[in-house]
Amino acid sequence: MTSTTTVFTAKKIITMNPGNPEGTAVAARDGRILGVGSLEEMAAWGPYEVNDAFADKILIPGFVEAHSHTIVGGFWQFPYVGHFDRTAPDGTFWQGCQSVAEVIERLKEEEAKLTDPDEPLIAWGLDPIYFPGENVHAAELDQVSATRPVYVHHISGHIVSVNSALMRRDGIGPETEAQGVVKDENGRPVGELQGPALFMAQSAFSRLWAAFNSDEAKWAFGHLARNAGVTTATELGASAFTPEAVASWRKAVNDPDFPARMAIAYSTRFGGPSDPQEMADQAVSLAEYATDKLRMGKLAKIWVDGSIQGYTARIRWPHYLDGRNGLWYIAPERFKEEWMAYHKAGLTIHIHTNGDEATDLVLDTLEEILAEAPRFDHRHTAQHNQLAAADQFRRMAALGMSANMFINHIYFWGDQHLTETVGPERAARMNALATAQREGTQFSVHSDEMVTPLGGLMLMWCAVNRVTASGKVLGPEERISVYDALKAVTVDAAYQLKMDHEVGTIECGKWADFAVLEADPFEVDPMNLKDIPVWGTVLGGKPFPAA
Repeated sequence: MTSTTTVFTAKKIITMNPGNPEGTAVAARDGRILGVGSLEEMAAWGPYEVNDAFADKILIPGFVEAHSHTIVGGFWQFPYVGHFDRTAPDGTFWQGCQSVAEVIERLKEEEAKLTDPDEPLIAWGLDPIYFPGENVHAAELDQVSATRPVYVHHISGHIVSVNSALMRRDGIGPETEAQGVVKDENGRPVGELQGPALFMAQSAFSRLWAAFNSDEAKWAFGHLARNAGVTTATELGASAFTPEAVASWRKAVNDPDFPARMAIAYSTRFGGPSDPQEMADQAVSLAEYATDKLRMGKLAKIWVDGSIQGYTARIRWPHYLDGRNGLWYIAPERFKEEWMAYHKAGLTIHIHTNGDEATDLVLDTLEEILAEAPRFDHRHTAQHNQLAAADQFRRMAALGMSANMFINHIYFWGDQHLTETVGPERAARMNALATAQREGTQFSVHSDEMVTPLGGLMLMWCAVNRVTASGKVLGPEERISVYDALKAVTVDAAYQLKMDHEVGTIECGKWADFAVLEADPFEVDPMNLKDIPVWGTVLGGKPFPAA
């Protein structure tokens, strides 16, 4: 029996395939694309049914988000206290907190809703860099409760603020000797846990971890993806790989109604074997669970440093404006051991490296690895790369390394980077897309959801305009074209996931995955890119309208 052929008609189809750049009809069968062109040309594929629901809309390749975290769906099970307004997957609007007083007031309101006196109050999204001269530490959080543990996750994902009750319950005190436990001049913890130390807050983190790994979190993320036009996304290293966790991934993503493809990166940051070879073996073994929608056993993730706005990234001299530097999350010799094991196993490694000093370590280590174990087409990718300089992009190109840059930082924290973290010159070359392009480095851009909201249009807007929240243009020389920005969030991102033969363009043989837009990104004012309405997506030929 011959499968049904469906032809989707549209006002315009932007394929991102240079050999066949546009059309008004796309034929699909069995979830894959047969061809793009005019309606008449699709007759070559035999009898078909026409779907003209998109006759007045624009079809582009579904956005590919090569650095995101499904754990945001778990975070949305708790109250939000971030600086910027955000909308939850269920459509609930959360207004941003513009002062420490507003953060404390919201936490008090949420604490009053809890009936179990032993249940910790968990919140997320805190962005202290917007409150210069003020803290949200134990002294402030004790105003919320002196007896209930209070745990507030920073938006960077690398720091938590906790109250005195939580530190008492989890045994964090003056005698605690661990990197990342911030103390005052008298040696007393102030209630800020950085990097690896955040796992010490077990009374709250264990509950958050359960939310991260729930089926509900995965579905909530899928709904965010659909609403933003994203058809392929990643969980880049914030997952467990127990049999139960893998079963949860399979159950959610393989459901026909789950609206995205997911590529899951292996890591042991949240548990697993400690021996590098055992880590690599477990990572590769996950490939047996891979499907057309769920990709496992191909990617792995390693963290090198922290975040720039959290002052935990490792930055070249002269470091931060105040002279401090950040944290190493892994010892260099251990870093090489893990990377080498993954590399020899044939995995593609995605490495969190925010600061340029951390990027130096990444490039030095890759040079050593390739000298000892040459490998073609590895596609190892430096993630975030926010301060990477021209010399580093040249080395990336020479080593065959890709860069996935956190372009949304320009808008969300560009003003703070100018005056608080690294100063004008380095802030202007932050996420230097044009430099990467000139130096021949393969690159994409990403949202790092939950850190900033998922969405290819916002990424494009930041890459094309480089406008901060206050309206400044940060590094105009680093702006790229609308075409190159769209390429960065489609086929270039797919390349880094080794999926560019399947997604990223609209052409014969690839999955019928489209983002459906209400306006043409090449025709609107570039400053309006982020405001183009998204109708929804098509995944494997199945329409998924946005909520």
